[in-house]
Amino acid sequence: MSKLLAVGSTAFDAIETPFGKTDKILGGAAPYIGLAASQFGIEVAIVSVVGEDFPEEYLSMLRKRNIDTSAIEIVKGGKTFFWSGRYHNDLNSRDTLETQLNVLGDFNPVIPEHHKDADVVLLGNLHPLTQLGVIEQMASPKLIVLDTMNFWMDHTWDELMQVIARTDVITINDEEARQLTREYSLVKAAQKIREMGPRYVVIKKGEHGALLFHDDNIFFAPALPLEEVFDPTGAGDTFAGAFSGYIAATGDTSFENMKNAVIYGSNLASFCVEKFGTERMQKLSKEEIRKRLLQFKALTQFEIELT
Repeated sequence: MSKLLAVGSTAFDAIETPFGKTDKILGGAAPYIGLAASQFGIEVAIVSVVGEDFPEEYLSMLRKRNIDTSAIEIVKGGKTFFWSGRYHNDLNSRDTLETQLNVLGDFNPVIPEHHKDADVVLLGNLHPLTQLGVIEQMASPKLIVLDTMNFWMDHTWDELMQVIARTDVITINDEEARQLTREYSLVKAAQKIREMGPRYVVIKKGEHGALLFHDDNIFFAPALPLEEVFDPTGAGDTFAGAFSGYIAATGDTSFENMKNAVIYGSNLASFCVEKFGTERMQKLSKEEIRKRLLQFKALTQFEIELT
């Protein structure tokens, strides 16, 4: 069975949107990634860190979904990473109200021996030196997928360039792609990013879908129009988890198969935003995924007679 190793934060989030607000709920990149990737019948392991205040019920929930949590470090006496944010009415922008790094501030991932042979490694949004340390511990993964953000571009440019040079796929949003390359055109931005190292570039555009670039090939996947969007937190991590999970399950890293992976990423991300936090992903069924895939197909399929 194929193995996927995901490294990322595990957190408490307090979220406010125009549709309501939550107290502390399960958040962080790793749970979203794990819940999405586990839909593909592969071995999924999370490498992360939490404090002693982290509820056992969350770990139990992840294990029930066949997610290996043995590499989640629990720091005695420590507090779990906490983030609080408020989304604007358009849900595309937000204000961070509070960030407490807590145990995440000293996180130095140690990859267990039985996880070093993972087929696919997904580096969640963490300090580039942390991501680099993970790469150096792995045996020879078939695919390394990187997620990053503008904060690291602002503060750790040189280290980020080292990581990007050693990855196969990078997933970032359009704003980050433009900042990374200083190119407004996303086509030009993708070309520059591929020159930095990755063979594949995925640029996420939120409610406007996602773009996949490889050599001279470009693929666009739409975002499914939804009646209700409650909380976009974790949608990008869910996309990355589903994308990587599908690739791990199929073992096919061709451009044609990457196109399918992007659709699966968009599909699962569309569920994530329907409830606060990971609530929707925890209850997602195979049949719901299948039905929505058919909606994606209907949304994009057409026949045209060329003359």
